[in-house]
Parts: sequence; structure tokens; C-alpha cells
Amino acid sequence: MSFATNQDFGLDPVKVRESGHYQEEYVTTLADKWDELIDWKARAQSEGDFFIRTLKERGAQKILDVATGTGFHSVRLLSEGFDVTSVDGSPQMLAKAFENAKRHGYILNTCCADWRFLNRDVHGEFDAIICLGNSFTHLFREKDRRKSLAEYYAMLAHDGVLIIDQRNYDSMLDNGFSTKHKYYYCGDGVVAEPEHVDDGLARFVYRFKDGCKFHLNMYPLRKDYLRRLLDEVGFQQVTTYGDFQETYRENEPDFFVHVAEKEYTEELEQ
Repeated sequence: MSFATNQDFGLDPVKVRESGHYQEEYVTTLADKWDELIDWKARAQSEGDFFIRTLKERGAQKILDVATGTGFHSVRLLSEGFDVTSVDGSPQMLAKAFENAKRHGYILNTCCADWRFLNRDVHGEFDAIICLGNSFTHLFREKDRRKSLAEYYAMLAHDGVLIIDQRNYDSMLDNGFSTKHKYYYCGDGVVAEPEHVDDGLARFVYRFKDGCKFHLNMYPLRKDYLRRLLDEVGFQQVTTYGDFQETYRENEPDFFVHVAEKEYTEELEQ
């Protein structure tokens, strides 16, 4: 299989606001550079055991990683003894993830799938689904966001949990962009910042030390909007963390992490 090497946003990149366009953005050359942006060792140190602890506290064993990327979280969970199925909509990223996992001594159970049709391509029930790395913001239409969340919900066990993250777009839209780059994009000498932000688009540029430059177009999800969607899809309780802390000031975190519980409990009934 041959993969594209050059990104294509057409003549007016800020008009590219399509949920499926990410497949043309994650070209082979970007997939090959992505781990420089993340820096696996620094990323593991920055997030600590947050995701591992959250999953173990809920007794989760069978995990669906729906935004595998280059495999960082899939490999980390495999190393902790979880049963992991790794999914991504980009075959380029999935190929890189498989390569990375093999280098760490694991064979990934992979599937290339679009979240909007997840049940069609991935079979089984899972204790937990993780959608990390700001990936959910590749969906530009509310219809696509609702459909994807419904697919996640349907694939979870009755007491399952969804862990989904996002950039702090509220602060970006209301106060302008600032970042500590402490938790997610830890690579040395790598720049990840928005070139254009409006209510319907956050266009990020990624610059690497060797002069390479790439872009990603994403939808700037507001925190409370995503929480509302999770509630309306059927999740019973949603706890939001700012840079892995439950107590935070709204304009301070770089990222929000939402932990959405599917289990129905009488105490939550209003």
C-alpha cells in the first residue's frame, strides 16, 4: 500500500471544515514525525498513571483505543496488562503504531475504522473506550459528533466508561492562545500552535527542528458543549479534569479530560 506524503488543503485552507478530511492530513511524513511531537518518555512522565489508575479503579480490562495515533496509549496499557484493541481512521498512523508496538515487544490488535461507523467495523463489547490526543475535534459536524458518541456508548458494557480529552478551546476562543506544553506535546524544539482560530475552526501548525511543517484543521470544542453531548447521548455522570486535576481554574489547563460513566445508578436520578 502506498501512502501520500504531502498534505492538501486546497487554495483556501481555513475553509476546509470536513469531518473526513483528517485522512488527508495525517500523511506518511507527518506520521513519521509525530513521535517527535509527543516524546513518549516525557509524555509518560507528565501524565503519570492517571489513565491507568482511572481504568483500574473501575475494574476495566478490555479497552478500545479509538484514536490510537502512533500507539502511545495502546502500548502503555498493554504494558500494564490490559486487553487492548487499537483503532484509528488513518492507516498511516495505524501502521506507525503497529511498528512502534512491535519495537516494544507487542503485536497490536488493530482496525482502521471511522468512529461514525465503529460498530460496523469493530466487534465486541468493551469495559472502557479511550479517545485521546485531542482527536475528537477532527469532527466538524454536530451530527458526526453525536453519531460517534452513540457508537462509543453502544460498544461499552453496561458499567463501562468513556475517557475523552480535548484542548482548552474555551480559553483559546475567549482569551487567545497560550500553553505550557507540559503535558501533551512534550517534544524538544517542536512548536504546536494555532495559525487561525474562529468559532468553527482551529487550524494548528506543527513545526519541527529540521524545518518540516504540517497543519491540522480541528473544530474548537467548548468544554460544556461536549459535556452536554455526553449527557444527551446517555452517559450518567461526567467528571472533567483539567490537566489531570479535578480542581482547576478554567483558563489554566492546556487540556480537559472527561471521564463519562455509562452505569445507571438510582442516586443520580433527578
